[in-house]
Amino acid sequence: MASNRPAPEASAPVHFGPGSRFAGTDRTDNEANRDWEEWNPTAESVRPVRGKHRVAKQRNALARSSTVLGVGVIAAVGAGGIASAQDKPAVSISLPDAISDNLPDAKSLPGVGSFMSDGDKKSDETPSPLTTAGLTAADAQQGTTDSGEALRARILQQAEQQQAEADAAQKASAEKAAAENAAAAAKKQQTQAEEKAAEEKRKAREAAEAKAEKERLEKLAASFSLPTSSYTLTSTYGQTGSMWSSGQHTGLDFAAPTGTPAKAVHSGTVKSAAYSGSYGYRVVLELEDGTEIWYAHLSSMTVGAGQKVTTGETVGRVGATGNVTGPHLHLEVHTAGGSGIDPLSWLRSKGLTP
Repeated sequence: MASNRPAPEASAPVHFGPGSRFAGTDRTDNEANRDWEEWNPTAESVRPVRGKHRVAKQRNALARSSTVLGVGVIAAVGAGGIASAQDKPAVSISLPDAISDNLPDAKSLPGVGSFMSDGDKKSDETPSPLTTAGLTAADAQQGTTDSGEALRARILQQAEQQQAEADAAQKASAEKAAAENAAAAAKKQQTQAEEKAAEEKRKAREAAEAKAEKERLEKLAASFSLPTSSYTLTSTYGQTGSMWSSGQHTGLDFAAPTGTPAKAVHSGTVKSAAYSGSYGYRVVLELEDGTEIWYAHLSSMTVGAGQKVTTGETVGRVGATGNVTGPHLHLEVHTAGGSGIDPLSWLRSKGLTP
């Protein structure tokens, strides 16, 4: 350590021989003959003096500088700033001797000693790479040591995952649309099948009803009979004209030769058999349900009042008595209440076709 004593005044120089310890330097006589005593530094003697070197603080500054340098290296490695340094050739860094001699041991720096290999490890063991910034545990297990390659791999993996998710969503949407179309088609097909079945059922029901009606009419036809034979229909029910006193025809006329038998259309009881004005000779046959059948303009009557007759039995013969223009059978049908109805429709309802 340098002394802070003031320099002595200059005197005649003293020269030393080549073998002297002070060879090559000039000293005064006083300095040469002066006995130097041992100097022990104190706080007062080492107090910093303005304008002079502060050796103690300079050494501390050097130590702090080396520590900051080591921490900066660690921060750069941890931030991934030199992620690809392992692939580049090493760069030598030279420092002045004054700095390099005072640098602390690298193993003593926080966070750096863990990167240093211990003495008991083999010297040929491959050191752990420092360029692991941004690498995950999965990357390390897969052997990925380059952060850029790891980032690229993760980006590709994310892109593939997103594409897979998009494909899955599109597939799900297509499957949903297909399912909806299939459901709609199945529903439409089911509706058509139901409509077809309902139509077939309706037709079958109508056919069954028609068959039942036909059978009923056939059965009725077996028990009912047309009032005469060898006839021609000349005047129908409701026909208008001056020939009828009411202005319209009230029955159905069967034109036939005189003497043609007039038959009972169904089993019943003769209610009356007599001459009746414009009707001429008339027979009234009352059926079991109260319906009355009138036979008019007969040339003769073969039954009397109160007599029971069966289907097809002769009750008289066709003639031209009363208000007529020629021989025919005038047939009227009256309900139990006494109202006249169309004889043609009534006969058809009983399975007869005049």
